[in-house]
Amino acid sequence: MLSPELGHYALALACVLAGVQGILPLIGAQRRNARLMALAPGLAVGQLIALVCAFACLINAAVTDDFSVQNVAANSAVSKPLLYKITGVWGNHEGSILLWALILSLCGAAVAAFGRSLPTALRARVIAVLGLVATGFELFCLTTSDPFARVWPAPMDGRGMNPLLQDPGLAFHPPVLYTGYVGFAVPFAFAIAALIEGRVDAAWGRWVRPWAVAAWCFLTCGIAMGSWWSYYVLGWGGYWFWDPVENASLIPWLTGTALIHSAIVVEKREALKIWTVLLAIGTFSFSLSGTFLVRSGILNSVHAFANDPARGVFILGLLGVVIGGSLALFAYRAPSLTAGGLFAPLSREGALVLNNILLCSICAVVLTGTMYPPFMSLLFDRTISVGKPFFDATTIPLALPLFIFMGFGPMLPWKRAQLWPVLQKLWLAACVSGIAVVVATIRLSGVLPVLCAAAAVWIIGSSITDIATRTKLFRTSFANSVHRARMLPRAIIGTAIAHAGVGITVLGLAAMSQAQHRIVEVPIGTTEHLAGYDWTLTNVTQEPGPNYTAMAATLEVRRHGQLVTVMHPSKRSFNSQNQTTTDVAIHTNLMADLYGVLGDRHGPDSNPTYVLRLHYNPLAPWMWLGALVMAFGGALSLSDRRVRVGAPQRARSSTATVSVS
Repeated sequence: MLSPELGHYALALACVLAGVQGILPLIGAQRRNARLMALAPGLAVGQLIALVCAFACLINAAVTDDFSVQNVAANSAVSKPLLYKITGVWGNHEGSILLWALILSLCGAAVAAFGRSLPTALRARVIAVLGLVATGFELFCLTTSDPFARVWPAPMDGRGMNPLLQDPGLAFHPPVLYTGYVGFAVPFAFAIAALIEGRVDAAWGRWVRPWAVAAWCFLTCGIAMGSWWSYYVLGWGGYWFWDPVENASLIPWLTGTALIHSAIVVEKREALKIWTVLLAIGTFSFSLSGTFLVRSGILNSVHAFANDPARGVFILGLLGVVIGGSLALFAYRAPSLTAGGLFAPLSREGALVLNNILLCSICAVVLTGTMYPPFMSLLFDRTISVGKPFFDATTIPLALPLFIFMGFGPMLPWKRAQLWPVLQKLWLAACVSGIAVVVATIRLSGVLPVLCAAAAVWIIGSSITDIATRTKLFRTSFANSVHRARMLPRAIIGTAIAHAGVGITVLGLAAMSQAQHRIVEVPIGTTEHLAGYDWTLTNVTQEPGPNYTAMAATLEVRRHGQLVTVMHPSKRSFNSQNQTTTDVAIHTNLMADLYGVLGDRHGPDSNPTYVLRLHYNPLAPWMWLGALVMAFGGALSLSDRRVRVGAPQRARSSTATVSVS
């Protein structure tokens, strides 16, 4: 029986196994004891099984409406739909931390399963570091965030979850986002293991890169899904408002992107070793910091978990141990790492270094803008707002040169390059970008949107040019070009696709700066005009829901007298939480979104008026489509067997011995 007590016991067992996993393999690797090192995979799998059991018990309590469990009573209700009873398990603080621990244990088990080609000592150290981090989070669950805590007397019904989170997107967004966050624990563990061992080489870079790419793909999808959720649930018509909690996920995405590119340099040229190790530590540290910011109450957001200070203090202590300890180890061991190969500034290595500099500069700006207001409030009791104008003005000038060099980088040779041959290959992409400047100047208002649109076209054009050059498209027979394309490493094709995805997203962002909207208060039968469309409110009705009542409108949208679509935005009232939410109506043709939101009802019953928010959002779908293309490119690169296996074999030290005693 999947009782809460069994779940609590399984969580405690997982914590014990994680602690043993974090200690014995480390001792075994230090003493070259094969038996102790061999314990690591089994302990990692055992911890995963225990946490799966604990998570299943919590889901069972939610599904069976066991309101004697405090977490279920606070976040569920009898009338709550089954889907949201399940997804609501991770829609709260305690459940989300348990999910974090579960995914972290899955990472450890994945290293145990797929890391069989790793040197025994390195594998043992990596799994041990993951076990130590897992111990901290599982202790956090058991002490200040127990998901199985009981409440007595048990209420007849629960309070229900935040209505804003009662959405299908919640079923996918948190697990995907957390997989991205926690996935960077594996490169972190590799970095710590390398520092302990005192060795970073091409093989290490080859081993780290697939784990970083996998985490990056999940984090990209998670951020995109969160942005989409904000777009269609909050009803503001915007895609991104530089929300502090969203920034907390953007920061590790930026450093994670830099990590992937620098790991390539380590793998190919054995350069940037120290920098890559630091990026691996920093990316996971930012993931942990985002967890602290969301759950300490420092940042206020729709989806922040503002809880009691004890939880914030525990996470702050965990941050101090993990981040402080790893940086102290880095400061101690990094100087002993051997320097890498030399390269000219104009080379692929040089382009990747510039990529890292610009990405980390954008990261520093976002971090400063996100943390400055709460620190000013904490230290000087001053309320300061840092919003979209600041972030746009500071990040876009850094992003534009990044976009430009994205076109050159993949086509530059290693070690030393000549600029003119590359320019000759990119002349068509440059011409198309010039045309894009002219078109964007006509269609868009503002210098920055025009430059971003041109940069987006440049990125897409240069990505296509890269593949066309490698396949000799139009310079040989079509059949031969297809054959060359089939023989290309999927990592190269994946890189081009991911870069093109960046261009698609940037093009969507540039077009969205020209979005049009109106907020009106009208009676039934009124027609409003926006962006060449006629929007007519034809009816408003009351509709019952499973645990809410909805006021639903009917909006007919016409263009040149022809019916385009009928939209049904609604406003939902949740009685158990005494809260209302909006259900946005969106019609898209992939080139633009027609976006309608129903607001409050005013006036007498005989002649009521209704507030409508109407939006015309050009190229809005491209923002999320580009993110999916980016993630697909990363996944395609990851599918290349040469990326996942076949790392160069390390030369064994003649003095290395392994004890089996």
